[in-house]
Amino acid sequence: MTSISNVSAVPLSRPRAILFDWDNTLIDSWACIRTATNATLRHMGHQEWTMAETQRNVARSMRDSFPAMFGDRWEEARDFFYATFRAIHLDHLDPLPGVEALLADLAERDIWLAVVSNKNGTFLRKEADRLGWTRYFGRLVGATDAAEDKPSVAPVRMALEGSGLEPGDQVWFVGDSPIDMHCALNAGCVPLLVRETAPEPGEFEAHPPRRHLVGCDDLACLVRELLVPIWPE
Repeated sequence: MTSISNVSAVPLSRPRAILFDWDNTLIDSWACIRTATNATLRHMGHQEWTMAETQRNVARSMRDSFPAMFGDRWEEARDFFYATFRAIHLDHLDPLPGVEALLADLAERDIWLAVVSNKNGTFLRKEADRLGWTRYFGRLVGATDAAEDKPSVAPVRMALEGSGLEPGDQVWFVGDSPIDMHCALNAGCVPLLVRETAPEPGEFEAHPPRRHLVGCDDLACLVRELLVPIWPE
């Protein structure tokens, strides 16, 4: 497992719930996001983004980011983006390595699993259905499902509805971006950064993760270290 300089030395508690980001935490969706975003930027008379710009700029939900980008025309941009994305997103579902095995294992361990995403909730649930993953999650919470989106606490609380749990040290929040770590810390959950690329200097200075793991296989190993195995080894 990989560590970074600002990772806390505080030991981890055994998780009773794990909340996942969706895009680029469980599935690789950058190509699809960039295609729909650039189509929208062209439509609105803006310059297209490189992949690096897309990865840097796409984190907040649309209702939080589009008004600043497009001003009074943000709803027009929203509708155009949704129409473009709706036409292509189910053809661009690429699970990241080890994800399905991880979800299946965690579900058998009686850990509450949920998703907290800034992707539109309708799109999120259609993608989970297409992948056959809906059965793993107690809740799938997307943008506009709660009163506010990430990094607000509101979608975290919605994701825990039905679990009997409150945000705390036994609730892990797994994501790939600063907004995920921000959301986790706002809610009082354990922030875990899971992505292959190393954090850039200062990227997580304001909201540091408790651990940095390079992929879902490392996350599975971490869970096995903390939980009694289902079967004797």
